[in-house]
Amino acid sequence: MPVIQSHADPKQTCPINVEVEGPADAPVLMMSNSLGTDLHMWDLQAPSFAKHFRLVRYDRRGHGKSGVPQGPYSMELLGRDALAVMDGLGLKTVNWCGLSMGGMVGQWLGANAPDRIGRLILSNTHSYYPDKTMWEDRMKTAREKGLAVAAGPTMERWFTKEFRERAPDAIARMSEMFLKTNVEGFLGCCAAIRDMDLRDTHARITAPTLVIVGRKDPATPPEAGEEIQKRVKGAKLAALDAAHISNVEQPQAYIDTVVGFLKS
Repeated sequence: MPVIQSHADPKQTCPINVEVEGPADAPVLMMSNSLGTDLHMWDLQAPSFAKHFRLVRYDRRGHGKSGVPQGPYSMELLGRDALAVMDGLGLKTVNWCGLSMGGMVGQWLGANAPDRIGRLILSNTHSYYPDKTMWEDRMKTAREKGLAVAAGPTMERWFTKEFRERAPDAIARMSEMFLKTNVEGFLGCCAAIRDMDLRDTHARITAPTLVIVGRKDPATPPEAGEEIQKRVKGAKLAALDAAHISNVEQPQAYIDTVVGFLKS
């Protein structure tokens, strides 16, 4: 499990925790997770993906075992962290699969580093929040009270009621992951989401793109993904019967959708 030093911010180096598995000569699939999770968000997919691909997972700055430089962060900074991981592993191009915030970073990469992205999967994600109040309120609560008070409402946004009732172990695992997130890292990433506007960059994305939406996703509703799909030339759309963290709620359907697109 290598640690790669990102110099994306010239003021401060950030160690990025990376995990690599799968055949060394296979096409590379790089995964990027949501706000408030770490690379283990993909544990249900990793064994299957590692059969087909050289699988690269990493903890975003401020999350998991990566460093927590002082924020705020920006989507460009987080995109340059991803490029630092690629460079550190000697990867010229990767296929990218990002969920939620990982999809936001993927949009930045697709538009600003098109030569580094083979195929692009943007899952349960958004490109712009016109109302900043929600993010300001979320940051204020985290700053003053920590993340514990947000865990319950977050699980309600992330998963349908039916899934929460039938899969308590999965909810406990994801809650624990959320609660372990460093508050400063969480705040830094919230600022990046609050301030992003990726809409005008979509025309620059040339990679074959798949947008995945959750039919019951209240955090990044299907319309948000559909708008991205319309603006990225030739992009395809897939809908899963899930809320926000669709790879956990529908693990096999997620695997089938991603592998099917990457091998098409």
